Amino acid sequence: MSFSAADLLWLLLPLAAASGWYVARLEQKRRVQKSLDLPSAYFTGLNFLLNEQPDKAIEVFIRVLEVNSDTVETHLALGNLFRRRGEVERAIRIHQNLIARPTLDKEQRSHALMELGQDYFKAGLFDRAENLFLELAEIRAHSEQALRLLLHIYQQEKDWEKAISVARKLGRVSGRNLNSMIAHFYCELAEQDHARKNLSSARERLKQSLAADDKCVRASMLLGDIDALEGKYREAIEHWQRIEEQDIHYLGEVAERIADGFRKMGDEQGLYDYFHVSLQRHGGVSLALSFADVINHRDGVEAAEKFIIDWLRRTPNVHGLHKLLELNLIKAKDSARNDLLMLKGIIEELRTQHLGYACAECGFKGKALHWLCPGCNHWNTIKPVREE
Repeated sequence: MSFSAADLLWLLLPLAAASGWYVARLEQKRRVQKSLDLPSAYFTGLNFLLNEQPDKAIEVFIRVLEVNSDTVETHLALGNLFRRRGEVERAIRIHQNLIARPTLDKEQRSHALMELGQDYFKAGLFDRAENLFLELAEIRAHSEQALRLLLHIYQQEKDWEKAISVARKLGRVSGRNLNSMIAHFYCELAEQDHARKNLSSARERLKQSLAADDKCVRASMLLGDIDALEGKYREAIEHWQRIEEQDIHYLGEVAERIADGFRKMGDEQGLYDYFHVSLQRHGGVSLALSFADVINHRDGVEAAEKFIIDWLRRTPNVHGLHKLLELNLIKAKDSARNDLLMLKGIIEELRTQHLGYACAECGFKGKALHWLCPGCNHWNTIKPVREE
């Protein structure tokens, strides 16, 4: 029997298909076997870790890397683990060794550089970290993270000019509005100028702050303080009064300054009218207490007592009660005075629970106003407790 070429082709096709399937199975089996064929040094290294001998484990893992660069991700994870545990020197050794490998591709190298930069940052080696993050900021995949870390460095080093520049870049990259933060950076520069008695430069910085964020309460406070220092009380009052529109929570912080400014100008009626109208518009504990002092100064203690009593009927609070006791002590005598002093001491204990400042983000509490929260490092999140 003879076979034609066509017949032979039809016979060979199933054989070719079977051969292809067999070869594929062998290749798959070979790959699985290769993936399972971990260097025995890995098990030695793991044994060192389990026996709390991390230094020896690191040496073993580094030797494995020199043989097999496919283990990059494992070493990155190991270095990250040591950094999170606070063992920064070990993390640095691992990441430096990775970067030295000539077989790394661009993506692996940039990843290793980012990890090493974070090691330096954690160790407080800001110069080294800065250099790496500046390089990584030009790489799209790492730009946002690098800029965020650079911003942390410049804030800690109080290099506000660089912080402004980086914050602007970060805003463009992340799509977030960081103008409120930038406004505070200008305020930091203004305070430095103020400390050096360079008031004109400080004023210019504060104008830049308000240009970045017209709701920046801090800039209005500082502009008012500078004008008051130069005897420009009308201008100072206008800056402080702007806070009423920026964030009413902080108006109480400048209430006494506004009152002092009106008195320096000899404008008692203007002082009375401003507090009377502002209190009707917004209320507020600090504003009411300051107005009680204004009434006492103008109309006497009994008028101030009447105001406080009427206010307490509408808005019961421990601060108003404390002010009422202070006013009563002015005219009290003998045993009545002693009783009022005892009651005032009790009220003061309660009042301390409603004084100071608290962060709306993390709950940090303090006795002083911080524009940057020491607890969560957020800007402009701390508010006066008394006004809540």
